[in-house]
Amino acid sequence: MNTYVPKKQSLIALSVLSAMSMTSLSAFAQEAETQANAKKQQEDVESIVVTGRNVSYANSAASEEMKKQQTSMTSVLALVDNLPGVLVTEGDPFGSDEWSTSISIRGFQLNLESQQIGMTVDGISNGNSNYGGGTKASRYIDTENLRGVEVSQGTADISSRSNEALGGTMDFTTILPALDEQLTVSATLGEQNARKFYVRYDTGEIAQDTFAWLSLSSQQNDDYMDGSITNKRDHAEGKIISTIGEVDITGYVSYDDAEEYTYQRVYGLAQYEQDPLWDGLTEDWSGVPYQDQVFREGWVTERENFFTYLKADFAVGEVDFSTNVYYHENEGAGKWIPYYIADVTDDGVGNPNSELDSSTTAYGGASQGLIYFVNRAGESLSPIAGCESSIGFPYGGGGAEIDPGCYEQGAIPVSSNRHTHYDKKRYGVNGDFTWHTSISDMDNVLRGGFWYEDYQREEYRDWHKTIDAATGPRFDNTPYWVQYDREFPVETLMYYIEDELDAGFAKFRLGAKQFKVDVAKEDQFVPENDLDVSSDSDVLISAGFVAPLPVNGLEVFGGYAENFAAVKDAVLERDDADVSTVEPETADNIDFGLRYSTPGFNASLTYYNIKFENRITFVSNEDVNGIDFLESAAGGYLNDGGIESDGIEASIDYKITDTFGVYVSYTKNESTYTDDDQDIRGKTVIGSPEDMAVISFDYAKNDFYAGFSTKYVGERFLDQANTQEVDSYVVSDLYMGKTAYDIGGSIESVELSFTVNNVFDEEYLGSIAPNAGWIGAPRIASFNVRFVM
Repeated sequence: MNTYVPKKQSLIALSVLSAMSMTSLSAFAQEAETQANAKKQQEDVESIVVTGRNVSYANSAASEEMKKQQTSMTSVLALVDNLPGVLVTEGDPFGSDEWSTSISIRGFQLNLESQQIGMTVDGISNGNSNYGGGTKASRYIDTENLRGVEVSQGTADISSRSNEALGGTMDFTTILPALDEQLTVSATLGEQNARKFYVRYDTGEIAQDTFAWLSLSSQQNDDYMDGSITNKRDHAEGKIISTIGEVDITGYVSYDDAEEYTYQRVYGLAQYEQDPLWDGLTEDWSGVPYQDQVFREGWVTERENFFTYLKADFAVGEVDFSTNVYYHENEGAGKWIPYYIADVTDDGVGNPNSELDSSTTAYGGASQGLIYFVNRAGESLSPIAGCESSIGFPYGGGGAEIDPGCYEQGAIPVSSNRHTHYDKKRYGVNGDFTWHTSISDMDNVLRGGFWYEDYQREEYRDWHKTIDAATGPRFDNTPYWVQYDREFPVETLMYYIEDELDAGFAKFRLGAKQFKVDVAKEDQFVPENDLDVSSDSDVLISAGFVAPLPVNGLEVFGGYAENFAAVKDAVLERDDADVSTVEPETADNIDFGLRYSTPGFNASLTYYNIKFENRITFVSNEDVNGIDFLESAAGGYLNDGGIESDGIEASIDYKITDTFGVYVSYTKNESTYTDDDQDIRGKTVIGSPEDMAVISFDYAKNDFYAGFSTKYVGERFLDQANTQEVDSYVVSDLYMGKTAYDIGGSIESVELSFTVNNVFDEEYLGSIAPNAGWIGAPRIASFNVRFVM
């Protein structure tokens, strides 16, 4: 049978069946709701499920209640934070700062340093999740267009399209069009001058068996530190479904334009304890370049993303086919303000520095020195002999060369604006088949498919002279130096085959897949720096079983999967790095557990064991001594041991009454390094808590709903040697809302909702990076009104 039939009658049936099959217990209270609410539930195709599917590996999905705990402005990533095994931390209350975003699942990390968790959008690869040129799901999907998020914590579906999925995958899906024409208008207001305006038009049936929706939104919020900058995001999104003959067609398009100002990490517990409410960035321009390198307005990321796909589903006999083609373009820049001008041209002793001349640009090469102060002729000046600098901020200060008090009167400070430009274009095609047959009267399902993607990422960095470093950050539009220009072509081919046999007493599956990945670097200035790395995987085995037990609703499952993460193009960026010995990362995942599901009660318990090998690491160029803007520090990527994780994940979703329910999850995780280095071996993985627990109370009666959720996160470490332990913390969220139906005129419903995140204003360190962390977001209250017409 086809995976999706968009005929109106079939859509109604699909909506009803989806509501009936929801394991979330709120679905069983619908009979007590008003007729208006019943109509809404029948036509609501945005339902989000909470517990796992009956497959041979651990999985769970965000519930509708989890969605209500977040505002409509919040990043879609935050919705899965309460699921067992998952920790999502974002430096900005609304998720508008990818720099400080971190996700941890079973000891695997997705942050500035590592991308070890797979991510897909409607089942299609997101194109990597790294900060420099990657794109997380939050840039594709408006939260108000999110249908659901399914998380496979370890042993994922064999068909998952990601070569980052060492420790789990996250699939974000978008809503389906409404059956009837309607207009949805939403407005959100919150603290920190937060506001969002959203509109979605559902066309209804615009042609035979054809439905669509289109949405537009614009949002912004100030930083919560001092309110000196404003994050902005404009987003457009649309989807169309149709049946043409026996083929189901789905088309999707998304455009996102974001300007995000980043928070700075704090280096070590001492700095955090000195002021747990300040990240070290300043709101005012001082005129001292060394101090203005932490001017908040200068820490900014600009990104535009365009993504579209076209999908076809059809059947030939007993075989279902699904295929799609997609295209994605990502461009933008990351910006900083170095406190000097790089001396890249030998102008001779006593001559003006050509870097200060707006008509000249140097291409390639390396910095021969640093220029801090000049005279009116543009000649470099030296500090007064024997002068000691009085500047101690930031990063502990510097020598006399950075202190204007150590120069003769009339010395002119100079600085740069450093821009790193990203441009990535990728296209791909996916194909899958599912053959339903039988073997000796036992149902058998044979699946197979492939994923091909070709992308090219360009990255270049240019340096611009700050026009007047004494008065402000404005820069000369013509760069004085283009430091590098590189292109990274990457070609990926993945193919898989899997068979599942239903023996009656249990279902068994066995499958295999393989990746063929070619990664290259093409240096536009120095061809001798070109690199080409083959990052193919071995044949990766996946197997598992699901078996019902004598207790009605109880089943046991187990799964094993060999996971793989290709060598990423970022590994090839450094010209001084030897990548000839770098191998792809691998992980062996085992899940074993129980699931129980009856009307009113759902529970799961999973034990897992993971062995992660060939971990690729790089020593960061940013540390307590400041930022290496030139990236001149020695370093590179290498395979540095691995990680072993084991633990348990448990969840309960219990509908105590028709109107009141409780959700509980608990995670016990032990992730340790298996490196040869005895100072690290056996130590807990940085940023990975051993204990997490969630309890959420949710109430819904007729048109009113409310809930309160609390999450406990245990102690974590900032460093691999485990010398700096971050305190545990507890964060709570509160929500309430009311919906009025059939209020007259053209308005079908009005919904008012109020949300408070971090209710008790807990102070804590959120995202963790090596030897540093980001301050957690404070209490934020938001109000939303939503009209459906």
